Amino acid sequence: MRDFRLFWGSDTVNQFGSAVSVFALPLVAVEMGASEFALGVLTAAGTAAFLLVGLPVGVLVDRVRRRPVQLWATVGRAVLLASVPVVGWLGGLAYGYLLAVALLVGVLTVFFEVASLSSLPALVPRAELSTANSRLMSTQQVGRLAGKPLAGLVAEVFGSVNSLFVIAASFTSSAVLLGAMKGAEPVPDGRRKNVWADMGEGLRFVFGHPLLRPLVLCTTSFNLANGVWSALNVVFLVRVLDLSPGVAALLLGVGSAGGAVAALFVGRLARLGSARLVWLSMVCTQPAWLLVPWAEHGWVVAVGSFVPTMGVLVYNVAQVSLRQSLCPDRLMGRMNASIRFLGWGAMPVGAVLGGALAEWVGVRGGLWVASAGMVAAVGWVLLSPLRASERVPPGLV
Repeated sequence: MRDFRLFWGSDTVNQFGSAVSVFALPLVAVEMGASEFALGVLTAAGTAAFLLVGLPVGVLVDRVRRRPVQLWATVGRAVLLASVPVVGWLGGLAYGYLLAVALLVGVLTVFFEVASLSSLPALVPRAELSTANSRLMSTQQVGRLAGKPLAGLVAEVFGSVNSLFVIAASFTSSAVLLGAMKGAEPVPDGRRKNVWADMGEGLRFVFGHPLLRPLVLCTTSFNLANGVWSALNVVFLVRVLDLSPGVAALLLGVGSAGGAVAALFVGRLARLGSARLVWLSMVCTQPAWLLVPWAEHGWVVAVGSFVPTMGVLVYNVAQVSLRQSLCPDRLMGRMNASIRFLGWGAMPVGAVLGGALAEWVGVRGGLWVASAGMVAAVGWVLLSPLRASERVPPGLV
């Protein structure tokens, strides 16, 4: 369990840095005078790598040891983000450089996320995956909760550009913890096929499985709409509601606190079964997103994101545990990469769409589209075989 604790600590610090960067990079662009569409493109760059390299990365992760992939991806992100304030001090910081950094950090995030998700089943018994995922996602949510308000505070005290040093420091700490892990890793699959054949095998497994298919469709459509939300939430709070960056960050942090609250009881909910939790958690919470575009005051935005974030935390614990239980180890990297490719790949599409919607129907109108889309995504799991399954049915692995 020593390695799991180090893995857990590394992931928590890593998620903290990612939470700060999600707010800090768009804030730098806002202060540079970027348009709504440019902000959408910048947000999209952070996750576009899942579309560009997601599937090949899954093949690689199944062929090599996973811990070194996590380590070097983390170090690389620290270096890239630390370069932004350095270039700023030299007087060469422009929107194009910020966009390039966001894209490269996104590529390394693909490597880290796929390797990380694929490593957990080797660290704990599969019967304990729900407990382990509950711990990981609980502390991830706390990191995100603390990260957003701190991002605003650091930006106001030191400037938005210099706040990126905080992110670089968190990634460096994460790399140190990963390097301290000593346990042996499973031997990678020695069989080699054509890369395209390997990618196809992962996709066929995901879409051919009666329980994984609705998961990926729900997650992909939800993330498409959430990409619109992510591209517009900062500009909505700062430009439409006329709030300071610090207050905007605080409100987004309060919204994220829903996940931290859900983390207190998600372990007890596990007795309901992962399959049942997947749809029940979403049906009971996601309609609250419709409060956000209606808001005239920041506290309404906080409430409208607090409740759904509770459901998303429970949903993620349940769906990640379910798919790790259903997937054989030799396909773990490709399964996770396929779902990340589709689910996270939808985010940059949504982010670009959010920027376009803001210029077409306004920021508030774009948020109406985003909120309605996130609520509608629940239909994929609500109308699926998951409703009739309490746990992993025998014979589906």
